[in-house]
Amino acid sequence: MNGFDYAVMALYAVMIVSITLWAMRRVGSTKDFFAAGGNMPWWLSGVSHHMSGYSAAVFVAYAAVAYNYGITIYFWWALPISIAVFIGSFLFAPRWARLRLHMNIESPMEYLATRYNVPTQQVLAWSGVLLKTFDVGAKWAAIAVIINVFTGLNPVAGILISGGISLFYTMMGGLWADACNDFGQFVVQFVAAIVMVAAVAAQLGGLGELLTVWDKLPAGHAEVVQGPYTMGFILAYFLIYTLSYNGGTWNLAQRFIASPRGKDARKAALLSSVLYLVWPLVLFYPMWAAPLLHPGLADPSKSYSLMAMSLLPHGLVGLVLVAMFTHTLSMTSSDSNAITAVVTRDILPRLFPRKFANGRASLLVARITVLLFILTTLLIAINASHFGGVLELLIIWFGGLVGPISIPMLLGLLPWFRKCGSTAAIVSWCIGVGSFFVVKFLLPGMSTTVIIATPVLLSFVSYSLGGFLRRRPVRAEVDELLLALNQDQDDEDETLASSVLKHNG
Repeated sequence: MNGFDYAVMALYAVMIVSITLWAMRRVGSTKDFFAAGGNMPWWLSGVSHHMSGYSAAVFVAYAAVAYNYGITIYFWWALPISIAVFIGSFLFAPRWARLRLHMNIESPMEYLATRYNVPTQQVLAWSGVLLKTFDVGAKWAAIAVIINVFTGLNPVAGILISGGISLFYTMMGGLWADACNDFGQFVVQFVAAIVMVAAVAAQLGGLGELLTVWDKLPAGHAEVVQGPYTMGFILAYFLIYTLSYNGGTWNLAQRFIASPRGKDARKAALLSSVLYLVWPLVLFYPMWAAPLLHPGLADPSKSYSLMAMSLLPHGLVGLVLVAMFTHTLSMTSSDSNAITAVVTRDILPRLFPRKFANGRASLLVARITVLLFILTTLLIAINASHFGGVLELLIIWFGGLVGPISIPMLLGLLPWFRKCGSTAAIVSWCIGVGSFFVVKFLLPGMSTTVIIATPVLLSFVSYSLGGFLRRRPVRAEVDELLLALNQDQDDEDETLASSVLKHNG
């Protein structure tokens, strides 16, 4: 890299600072900080949902999968997410927005105290915070690998620089800064990805070669099911993605909570679904072609970065680095905001009820919580190798544990599970988390599919069974809540007016 590349990065930093300063003027309360005041446009929410759904790990850990196994990465990552979010646009996304309207929530865990009880809310909140702490740490470690390849900077320094930038705009601008920076980062990423595809095509001999590249790649690279990524693995991850991308990952639920109405949240989810269907095909193409341009790489996780360094002129190298860098900032900053919302709205009020009555917390407390959370994740990133590395943290730990935490939270929104109470929620969490540690540590030799599928399936079965076996009547406030989540308030008003006119007529 030279001065042109660093100039591009400097311009990007100016963009972040400018957006953050603008967003600060829109933040006057924790409602603005955590839920954008419920006024986020659907197109901004949709792009932000998409950008917050993956980090620089795509260009590191997933690049290694694309290099070694080919197109299977699209079929077990991007396509299942697209289908999962499409389903969620009708089942889950509108209900998150209606929750804010009905209960004035700012955190995705707030409603659980009403839906189940406070102990259930606390168990899910604490375990979710712990899981996301390690998940975000893995993403800092991923961006450090990229920065090291491009600049030679020590990975620890790369982690600290990334964390410092995210800390600035997350602390100061809240969800507005997250979402608006996500949109700016998407524009940067769009240009950079097109540039990379064009550079790879030119190196291969022209745009037409992009269509014939599969004939030249190693055997099996064009197969949907390849290596350890079996059909069972794909199906297991589809279930996990359905939970995670529809709100089980809290920062993604926030994008829907911030929507003005259920209709807007549905449109945001549909936009994100389309982006996951189409855009990864552009992102992954250079990674799929990498074995032809850099055969025999000892560390395939560096394949995308090495191609950018070797194929692009100065200035564009910096643009690609910024594009990859922005993915981590998008995801980690939104994660930090979501975790802060849960801590300040759900955990602190229970620990210090006199100081945080009714879940109220000041902006100062929210910003201090962001600071402490990000510092903790940076320490984990520096020690990521002790947890099995980036791919281990992202695929095994997060994939195995997100299900037991998400199932009571997401299925609790649906009327079909109205009889599933606090006992079902706690038992399903215990069985899911317990089974993960059993298959991960006590049953050596288990495949990745078994490790990630067992917890979510057992958790789902036990949760459903708990509702089926319940004999106590459902509390009236639970039925009232579920009824309120079925349709937007203006739809209810229209339905009522229509029935009145019909009756009078």
